[in-house]
Formats: sequence, structure tokens, C-alpha cells
Amino acid sequence: MEDQKIIALYFQREEIAISETKSKYSRLLLSISYGILKIMADAEECENDTYWKTWNAIPPKQPENLPAFLSKIVRNLSLDRYDSLHAEKRGRGEIPLVLEELSEVLPDQGAILGESHELSELMDSFLATLKPESRNIFMRRYWFMDSVAEIAEKSGSGLSKVKMSLSRTREHLKLFLKQEGYRL
Repeated sequence: MEDQKIIALYFQREEIAISETKSKYSRLLLSISYGILKIMADAEECENDTYWKTWNAIPPKQPENLPAFLSKIVRNLSLDRYDSLHAEKRGRGEIPLVLEELSEVLPDQGAILGESHELSELMDSFLATLKPESRNIFMRRYWFMDSVAEIAEKSGSGLSKVKMSLSRTREHLKLFLKQEGYRL
């Protein structure tokens, strides 16, 4: 079923909207959640919570891009779940590594919270400047939270190539943000 028809079902409060969403996007949502949590049961719970949050969000929201809308919800739910599962075990897993890698590039958290919409638009502009392969590697690492080894396997590249691409892209992002007036 087309996304606009699924969204229309949400607006009509037809419960079939949830089953249509699940049949079309379950693999995507599980992939995102499992990439963060690495525990299938928790990933499945976040996937199911995504359908509930979507049901409550549409209406009033009317997403232009349903898979992006769903991906953002499941990613945020998964990150929240990750935080609660690892509250006592900080410093382990991919998320702390990813945040450490980006800490040199992104403005401090206070600046991010105050300017999140503007920063989001800048990130979209930045991603549009990247070659498809570099953009894919960057997104796999910093959106899907894949490990470097997982990215290398999925892209058919070597570990050193992936690491170099990430390093160069972070440096490119740092320069891009400086040109846009962000203090790092």
C-alpha cells in the first residue's frame, strides 16, 4: 500500500493503518532498533512502541516521508531504551564511541538543544554535499549506530577504508559547520 494511503488510514483512525505500516516497514524499524540495542526482544518492543507512538502522532502530524518519520521514532525509542539499559554501565557499546567521535565536530549539547532545527537543516545540507558512498558510511555509523566492522561488511569495503572515510567526513563536517558560524 502506498504511504499516502497508509497516512490517510491513520487520519481516519482505521486500525488497519498499523498492520499496513508493520507489513511495509517492520524490517526497516527492526534493523534500526537492533543496530542500537543488539537485543532482538528489546528491538521488537521498540518496533511495537513505534506503531503506538505513530498512532498517537498521526493526526495531527502529517509526515511527508513516512519511512523517515517512523525511523526517527524508533531510533529515539531505541536510544532511550539503550540509556535505561546501560545507565550503570556507561562507556560500553557503540553509542559512547559514536558520541565520542562526534564530540570534536558538533557544538556542545546546550547549543544543539537551542538550535536543533537549524542544525538539522545544516546536517541535511551537509549530507547533500557528500558522495553517495561517503554519505552511506556516515549515516550507517551516526544514524544507525553500526560498528565500523558492520559498515565494512555491508558496504563490501575494508575496515581501514571505512575508518578513513569516517575521519575525512567528520573533518569535512567540522569545516562545514565552522563556515556556517558554529563554534566547536
